Amino acid sequence: MSGVEIIKVKPEDDGMRLNRWFLKYYPGLGLGRLQKLLRTKQIKIDGKRAESGSRLLTGQEIRVPPLEQEKKVSDGAVISTKDAQYIKDMIIYKDDDVIVLNKPSGLAVQGGTNTLRHIDGMLEALKFDLPEKPRLVHRIDKDTSGVLVLARNRKMADGLTKAFREHTLQKTYLTLVRGVPAKMSGEIKAPLEKAGEKVYVSEEGKQAVTFFEVLDNVGDKYALIAASPLTGRTHQIRAHLEYIGAPIIGDDKYFGKERDRSKMFADKLHLHAYQIDLSSVYGKKMVVKAKLPDYFKESLKTLGMDFKEQRYEKIF
Repeated sequence: MSGVEIIKVKPEDDGMRLNRWFLKYYPGLGLGRLQKLLRTKQIKIDGKRAESGSRLLTGQEIRVPPLEQEKKVSDGAVISTKDAQYIKDMIIYKDDDVIVLNKPSGLAVQGGTNTLRHIDGMLEALKFDLPEKPRLVHRIDKDTSGVLVLARNRKMADGLTKAFREHTLQKTYLTLVRGVPAKMSGEIKAPLEKAGEKVYVSEEGKQAVTFFEVLDNVGDKYALIAASPLTGRTHQIRAHLEYIGAPIIGDDKYFGKERDRSKMFADKLHLHAYQIDLSSVYGKKMVVKAKLPDYFKESLKTLGMDFKEQRYEKIF
């Protein structure tokens, strides 16, 4: 059929749902029409029938039928001076292969319904001396702050995408929780199943493992925890900590009935991607850390916790 496109999935779109992919590249395509194109098998992935929620993998081929009325997003998007400076101020490390950002809480990594401002839409400002903008190779939740790694070339993008998929890069998160786990350190091994916008511990779910260590606590009321996910399930740390009776401060989804609504803390998710170990990709020692956001520091100060990075040089 004339006008049909076969488009390969880019590394920065690895793991993205098909409906979000179309929202990103064909913003004029309504959800209703997308569903009709899927039902009539006009959209396919690697020659096979596709679903709206299908997760994409780098290198897969998407068959796109003629979309005359839809405007494809240009790779050379115009970024405002304000947004360009905003994303540049997030940079905590840069070399020829990667740029690492300290993403603030509340900023999405990619666009979606009613999400017009996001990291993906500002990447043009991070080209610097290279002809291409950096590529997304992983994501963190909109309300989670901290380390976000961008690849500056295809070779590094392929290596990082593979490493993230195979979970060979250790990531350590810091989180402030209500309650204190029964054990001061250990392993949470509980399968997770997604239902709607949440995930739940379920025997029918996928394997999920999280290591944790209590770094500080206030009696049995609050605790500062370091958590490292061995697997990479959606909302894994949030669901696992709720499961062991230590829900994260500011978590609207997983705090449940015990959510602390006092004025003691900022109404933000207290979950921060603190550090990532890129040594397996670099072939040498390479650890990048992102400083805690101010609201997180204030919450710790309120509880009398004095977080000093040097105290936790060797978490796990």
